[in-house]
Amino acid sequence: MSDLDTGMGTGRLEILNGGFEGMTYDLDGDEVVIGRNPTTDITLLDEGISREHALVVFDEDAPGYVIEDLASTNGTKVNGRRVRSAPLAEGDEIQIGETLFRFMYVKD
Repeated sequence: MSDLDTGMGTGRLEILNGGFEGMTYDLDGDEVVIGRNPTTDITLLDEGISREHALVVFDEDAPGYVIEDLASTNGTKVNGRRVRSAPLAEGDEIQIGETLFRFMYVKD
């Protein structure tokens, strides 16, 4: 994937709260869908989120990762602010429903 060419490494989301605290998800696809539907790339057991809630994509023009809310009912927050689309930086906190993630880069 092209994000490795930037020297930043691969993106990763780590859950910071709840019963799945400490779980990590590598963002190794061009698009990663987060939601309640079992067919999403990251499936959350949280009634406060939509079936397909948010999308994390690698944007070569940024360069880096961007999170996009998929017109969810309860929204997506980055560092406490509700967003429709936002670039992600090391250490950003993403809230989807009751689940809080930390975004980071992992060097290979």
